[in-house]
Amino acid sequence: MKISAQEEYGLRCLLRIGSSELPEGLTIPDISKLEGLSPANVAKLLRILRLGGFIESARGRSGGYKLAKPAERIVVGEVLAVLGGRIYNPTFCDAHTGMNSVCGHIIDCSMRSLWRAVQDAVDVVLGKITLKDMLGNEKVVTELVAALNGGVVESQVVN
Repeated sequence: MKISAQEEYGLRCLLRIGSSELPEGLTIPDISKLEGLSPANVAKLLRILRLGGFIESARGRSGGYKLAKPAERIVVGEVLAVLGGRIYNPTFCDAHTGMNSVCGHIIDCSMRSLWRAVQDAVDVVLGKITLKDMLGNEKVVTELVAALNGGVVESQVVN
């Protein structure tokens, strides 16, 4: 499994907007420069985030992008779902039938059980982490994830 570029860069843009202290918010050129992304890509990502209800925009000379709600009310799992979707959903099997009209494993599928379990585990973690949490440093987020994971730290923090 991979996190798509759209999910990674979209979340980075949202974090950049959330960390801005400018009352007018950030513009597409601001975010483009700060994140090293093309203005066209940033515009596409911000449109998705705006339609998802995470940011709002103001036009004009003093316009920019700001969070549409407080960072503690923006759940990372919801952001990633808007940017790229879920690993597994109930219609998953309908899209993976091969050359058949119905999957040959529709009755008893161990893979479906695996993908459902993986999605449930991802939902537990991403459903409890907010944008406010992500605005902290790497150590804070690592400790939060470890607490959600029963105290097990999965990766080392780079200092």
